[in-house]
Amino acid sequence: MSLPAQIPLYQVDAFTSEAFRGNPAAVCPLEAWLPVPLMQKIAAENNLSETAFFIPDGDGFALRWFTPTTEVDLCGHATLASAFVLMTELSPARTRVVFSTRSGPLTVERAGDKLTMDFPSRPATQLTTPFPALSAGLGRTPVAVWTARSFVAVFEDAETVRGLRPDFAKIAALDTYGVIVTAPGTGADADVDCVSRFFAPRQGVPEDPVTGSAHCTLAPYWAARLGRPQLRARQVSARGGEIDCELRGDRVSLSGQAVLVIQGTLRIPPG
Repeated sequence: MSLPAQIPLYQVDAFTSEAFRGNPAAVCPLEAWLPVPLMQKIAAENNLSETAFFIPDGDGFALRWFTPTTEVDLCGHATLASAFVLMTELSPARTRVVFSTRSGPLTVERAGDKLTMDFPSRPATQLTTPFPALSAGLGRTPVAVWTARSFVAVFEDAETVRGLRPDFAKIAALDTYGVIVTAPGTGADADVDCVSRFFAPRQGVPEDPVTGSAHCTLAPYWAARLGRPQLRARQVSARGGEIDCELRGDRVSLSGQAVLVIQGTLRIPPG
């Protein structure tokens, strides 16, 4: 297979209405898949938490996501960014797209400036024994620990979550994809239902700015705790971002905005 000499490259800030906030993702539309090692090198070169690649697939598109070090099964913000590129830059008349992915079909719909993604729910189960290694990695002991794809460390207030200074080496040593920390919205964050942060040093992402896939676990947790399916969430990383969530049975709707910040061309080396 001959490789293209160049491909389009977009950088989109997802889950925000302002440039330089939210979570930046690179998006590379392709006509056909590049070799996996090359896509991984492109993701490492971009050095963002995720680079998304998509190709035409029937009436929709096939979508893949790469961190700087590995391909992943699910990524929210890079899915939002990919849909944003499709529905604003490549096909502005489009208001709906279905991506085929390693996590099954993912639908994204646009209404005005907001995009809503339909994702699988990933409910967590509570651990009943203390977890000192997790507490050591976070530098604080959570009031409860749950587990799904990632550990979920629950704290009493948003201020504690904002103030965490994790030891990424200790978190990377944990046998889990990543660590979600969460708390109810309190103090300066009392305008939202919950706050969170997400650490995934084993995936090459010490702290992810805004993590859609983490809310596949946070949405069922907070929906059960609050007694209602809808919630407003804020990820309180340095960049910060907001996600509207709704639990719908075994699915989660995640809604947010996005902003295009870079548009250019990636040159593919010959050979």
